[in-house]
Parts: sequence; C-alpha cells; structure tokens
Amino acid sequence: MSDSVSRRAALGLVGGAIAVAAAATAGLAVPSHAAARARQGPGAGRRVESLIGRLTLDEKISLLHGADDPKRLGQAGYVPGVPRLGIPPLRLADGPAGVRVTAHATALPAPVLLAAAFDPELARRYGRVIGREGRALGQDVLLSPMVNLIRTPYAGRNYETFGEDPLLAADLVAEEIKGIQGEGLIATVKHFALNNQEKDRMSVDVRADERTLHETELRGFEAAVAAGAGSVMGAYNKVNGTFACENKALLGDILRERWGFDGWVMTDWFAQHSTVAAMSAGLDMEMPNDFSFGAALKRAVADGSVPEAQVDRSVRRILGVMDRFGLLDGSAPRRPDRDPKAGAAVALDVAKAGATLLRNAHGLLPLTGAAARDIAVIGPTGKHPFVSGGGSAHVVPDHAEAPLDAIKSRAGRGARVTYALGEDLYGKALPDAALTPGFDPEGQEVAAGKEWTYEGTLTVEESDEWTFVVHYSGERPAVELDGEELFPHLPGVGEFFTGGLTSAAPDGLRVRRSTQPLPRGGHRLRIRAKGGDKGQTFRLRRVTGATRAADVAEAVRAARGAHGVVLFAYEDATEGSDRTALALPGHQEALIRAVTAANPRTAVVLNTSSATAMPWLERTAAVLQMYYPGQEGAAATAAVLFGDCDPGGRLTQTFPVDDGHHPTAGDPRRYPGVDGVEEYTEGVLGGYRWYDAEGVRPLFPFGHGLSYTTFAYADLTVRGAGRDGVAAEFTVRNTGKRDGVTVAQVYVGPSPDLKQTQAERVLGGYRRIVLRAGERRRVTVRVTGRTLSAWDTTRHDWVLGTGRRTIQVGTSARDLPLSGTVFVKGARS
Repeated sequence: MSDSVSRRAALGLVGGAIAVAAAATAGLAVPSHAAARARQGPGAGRRVESLIGRLTLDEKISLLHGADDPKRLGQAGYVPGVPRLGIPPLRLADGPAGVRVTAHATALPAPVLLAAAFDPELARRYGRVIGREGRALGQDVLLSPMVNLIRTPYAGRNYETFGEDPLLAADLVAEEIKGIQGEGLIATVKHFALNNQEKDRMSVDVRADERTLHETELRGFEAAVAAGAGSVMGAYNKVNGTFACENKALLGDILRERWGFDGWVMTDWFAQHSTVAAMSAGLDMEMPNDFSFGAALKRAVADGSVPEAQVDRSVRRILGVMDRFGLLDGSAPRRPDRDPKAGAAVALDVAKAGATLLRNAHGLLPLTGAAARDIAVIGPTGKHPFVSGGGSAHVVPDHAEAPLDAIKSRAGRGARVTYALGEDLYGKALPDAALTPGFDPEGQEVAAGKEWTYEGTLTVEESDEWTFVVHYSGERPAVELDGEELFPHLPGVGEFFTGGLTSAAPDGLRVRRSTQPLPRGGHRLRIRAKGGDKGQTFRLRRVTGATRAADVAEAVRAARGAHGVVLFAYEDATEGSDRTALALPGHQEALIRAVTAANPRTAVVLNTSSATAMPWLERTAAVLQMYYPGQEGAAATAAVLFGDCDPGGRLTQTFPVDDGHHPTAGDPRRYPGVDGVEEYTEGVLGGYRWYDAEGVRPLFPFGHGLSYTTFAYADLTVRGAGRDGVAAEFTVRNTGKRDGVTVAQVYVGPSPDLKQTQAERVLGGYRRIVLRAGERRRVTVRVTGRTLSAWDTTRHDWVLGTGRRTIQVGTSARDLPLSGTVFVKGARS
C-alpha cells in the first residue's frame, strides 16, 4: 500500500492529510482510499464536480435517501441512480456473516467466531468472500462490518461483532474491510457509535466521557476509516444527549475533522429524527426511505434552512466513493460469478480456526478409540444445524449439513452413533382425542384467497405447562384459547427480527411459541387463518411437562447406552432484542444434568451467541464453544471433536460465572439504563479490565482456549521498537505429541506517569502460532505507541504513557507466565 497521497481538491487534501496523520500517529495503516485516489488522479474530482453541476435539486435529493428496488433482489436498501447522467443505482445488502438477499450465499461463521481465531489475515479472507459474493449477487454496498464492542453479555447482537477488546476489534475490522473492498464492494462500518445493546436502542441516551469513547468504542471505527471504509452507518441511540445520526461531535468533529473520513454517512434503518439538524451535523443518506431527506429536505433548501451547498456536499461524498470504486466511469470490473466452493472452503477454515475448547477434563477430546466408535448425539442442534443468528445476520446458505450426519460420516463404518432429541424446539402432534373434529393440526391447508376458521375444544387430561407451537407458511393464524390470543403481534421489530434457529421449522415454516399452564379439562379453541395470495399450510403442536420428561428420559437411555456423549446446546439471539439471562434457554440445564449423571463422558457443544453461565460445568468432561458456525459448522465441529484439527479459537469476551458478576451487573445505570439514560460509569475499565480492577473471578477469562497439545513460553526480552512502541520477544515450544495452535498474548501494565485511572493490564498485541510437535519458535510481538497511550481530555489528544511499563506474556488475561519491564520514553503517540 502506497504511503504517498495526492488529493483531487483542496477539501480532499485537507481531509486526507488528517487521515494519514492520524494513521501514522496511531500505529494504523495509511487509509486505502488515499492510495486509491492517488491512482485515480485529478480527473476523478473533475468528474464528480461536473456531475454535481449538471444535477437538478430533485436529482441530488434522490441520491440522499432510499427507495423501492424495482428488481426486488431481497437486499435491505436501494438508492436510485440518475440514468440521464450515467449514475447507476446502489443496492445495499446486510452481510455480517454473508450476503443477505433472497438468493443463496455462503453462510460464513458469525463474526464473533471469526474473531476467536485472533487472525487478521483470516479476517481479510472472510471479507473477500463477502465482497465477491456481494458483487456477484448484484449488490454495491455491504452494510457491514459491525465493530461495536461487547460491553454487556446480554446484548442481542454480540455474535455480529468481534469482542470486548478495542485493539483486537480494530485489527480485525480493518482487515475485513480491506478484503471486502478489494473485491469491489463498498463496506459500511457500523453502528457509529455506542450501539452496544438492543434494548431501547431506538431511544436510549448513551453517555460516555471523552476518554472512554476514544480509548474503547472509537478505536475500531478509526481503524475502519484508516482502512478506507467507503461508508459509515450511524447508530439508533443518542450519544451524550444527541441522536447519533445528527450528532455533530461524532459525525463532524471526530469522523470528518479528526479522522479525515471523506466517504458518506448513512442512517441505520429508520434512525433519522430530523432534516436540518441531521444535514448540518454531517449525515448524508437516509435509509430506507425519504421521510426526512425527501420532500422535507427540498422544502428546507427552498426556505434557506439548509443551504444547497450542504446538499452538494453530501452528494459529493456519495459520488466520490462511487467514483473510487469505478461506478461512474465504467471502470469497475464486471460482476464475477459466485464461487460457492471457494466460499465454503473459507467458511470451513474460519469455523475450525475459531472453535474454542473451554474445558477438556481427563483428555476426553479428541475422540479416539472406543470413544470415537460409540457415541450418543443429543440435543436439537445436533440434528438441525444452527447456521446463523437472526435479523440482519441471517443468510440463505447453499447447504447446511447436520452435525449428527457429519459425526456419523467421520466415525465411519462399524461405528455406532445414536441420537436423542433431549429438548424439543418444534413440538409434538396434538393427540387426536384431544381435539373436536374439523381441524388437522399436523397440516391444515387454506386455499389462496380463502379464510378458514375453527371453533372447538381442546381437552387436557392432566394439569401441566403447555408450550403451543404454531408453524405457518403465510400470514400467522390467529389462535385463541379460552378467549386469549396465544400469538399476539410482537412490539417493535419483533415481528421482523427473530432467531436464526427457533423461528423456523426444519421444513421452512415460520414458528411462534406461547407457554402457559393449563388445568385439566376442556378449553375453548378458536382459529382463524387466511390463505393469502398463494394459500398456506399451518400446524399447531405442543410441548408439555410430560413430553419434555419423555424426551429427557430418552436422552438418558441413549447416554447410558453409549461410551460417550456429544450434547449440543443452543441459545438463539437476534437483532432487536437482548437476552434476559446468561443461562441456556428452555430446560437445557436440566437436560445436561440428567445426561451427565447418566454418562460423565459428556462433551457439550455450545451453539450460543455470547457468554453463557455454566452451573453444570464441573459435571461435564468437555465444553466446545462453536457459536453460530455457518454452513460448514457441522464439518468443522466433527473435525475438532475427532482431532482432525486443533481447536484454534480463544475467547474474545470474558465469560462471567453468573448474572451477578460482570461489568454491568447490579447497576441499571450501566445496563439497561434508567429513565432512558445509560451510563458508561465503568469508564475505560470494560471487559477483562473490569474483572482485574474489581478482583472478580470469571468463569473463563478473555483469551482463554485449550489445545490438544501443550506449550511452553520462555525467555522474554522487551525493548523499544519504532516510534514510541515496544517489542516483546519470547520463545514458544510445543511440548506435546501433536501439532497444535497457541495464541500468544502480550499485555501492558499501567504507566507511572499518567494520572488517569488505568487498567491493570491491556492487550498490547498477539500472535497466532501453529507449531509441529516438539517445534520451537522465537516470536516477536510489537506494541504500538497508540496502545501505550491514553486520551488526555485537557489536550483532547493522545498522550504517551511514559515510564517503566510491565509487559506480560501468556495465553489469556489470567494466564501470563512471562513478565518483564521496559522504559517508555517520548512525548506522545
């Protein structure tokens, strides 16, 4: 990447100089858009200015808001072009783990699993897959990656982002953006800023001081800008009293002036609250409609409250990015064909690299000998693959094998692999005798254009808790029991964003659930269903205490009859709602207790979004964290279980012991907020830093993950390196009998010369290392001046933390066998 920068206009020159300077002082790469513009030359600027001069006001405004796509490809957004001037439309697709359109795409593992690999180069490969497929599927802009930090374990989108550490998030988002945009797809970093929870996300006022902002949340966004991201998406929430999409401190002072960003800023969907204030603050595009930047903007220009020069400024930013990607002069490469085979290969590599072994008592894994030949697979996600989370992250995969099938295939001929459900997600058929005639609960058909009704009686033989499960292909049927609607309309975005597993049956029908106690006797049941344009089929099923006990009993029999057990557990997160507890949902904890009592040789595979409480941990022999592993998740899980590869992942978030011991526990001001205000009172001590500061023992620390082999770390030396940086050199040796992966982590202690509150240690650098059995390697990890610095709220700038600093090296934030010191000297980072 070239360090030389040329600018096509005075405004571009100033912005670019700021961006390059910021990158240089931050230990970040020079923005790729700087190099791209150097290649474009001055003609690019003239082309954009010529177009602006020829556009009418209506045409300019049409570029600043979303509209309906006449082609209906299923993407999230569309901006019409201006055909008479050769300006093409823009199609904008969700895509944190693959391109979200109606067509098939590679379903990659969730970003949190990618991050667990601690491998920026793998993040670039991940981005390349999405970039190529986005263009192949007719898209121009990717609404990803997300780089908000994991702050609370309850946040519903933790699986869509990278983790709790600012450095790791910054490294990964930069490389993923380079991969995406290297294939010609414009990347959008989101959600700017402090969108770290889903609860009240449309209105909550998130308050964080200046230092906290710069040292935690903003580092990833700054890295994305330095990597050349074409677009930034503003968040729903307020930041320090002002909505993010009309926040001049964010959009103007920081993003534009300090970082030199010259792409465009769009809203999150329906996140705009004004016309004049938003335009003045630096917002450029309203999505997905024109409520504020359509007729309202035209009126504002007419009455002088918005100068047309501000409209031109936003148009210039959008056209400038389009020109950089060759969309205005026809120089963009032709759209490629999809390469599903290559996409699947990357998906498999990522899933294996991020697989995180949390526990492995007595070496249960990998499965070998008798353990590999006689296995009971238990749990719904053992049979029904959990590919991706819900909401914006959902992808229609090319295929998705069931883990049960992958395990059977890997175990080979002659092996005995049995299966038991254990926990019922989709319900069992209602007994024929329980319903009066006139309704087929296992497949009621409703013809197109027709309405079907049923009024009858449901007879319950014994008082019990019932979970009703409705499966439907069209508009959800209205189901009333004793006069109460079982499946009412969900508030907010609940009807649109549902989980990636539990919201759809294996045959594709949508699913809703309703749980309530039912006394013995007859209950009035009334159903009304519409066929719609295409007709529909629906089912009504149930899960009861009695059916649940039978499922657990079956699982226990399977566990007792096998040498070992692989039990799949799940938690289904989605955009639009937060988790309410760290425990596994449903009755899975009881299932794990029952199965481990029957067979202690049980490995639990977790398909979960984020940290999970594990009161059952000591009862298990092994726990493998697989998150949402994408379309190749089954193959990756089997490969790790059988030892075909080493579990390469490490935690990018601290796992707390329970709901009472984590950074936002017990303080509603921190989460979910009080009277509409959420406060980052923990300051810079988020994530693992909080556990250190408060002396709280986590269940599993940041960076934790086990290998099938063992490693020794030795011979640490620390020295100054480059401008304000330091380098840690040490030897790593594979002391076991297998090839394996270790992730060396370097942590930096506080500066004696800084007066601010500082963390006991922060991640300064890391290196993913693959070593053959017996191999040793001398490793150097560099820590940049930025990581050694703190934000000074008086100078409003970075100040180097000078003096003697402690450097620790090891395999997690709590396992650091090597320690040394280095004297840091200098003025600032």
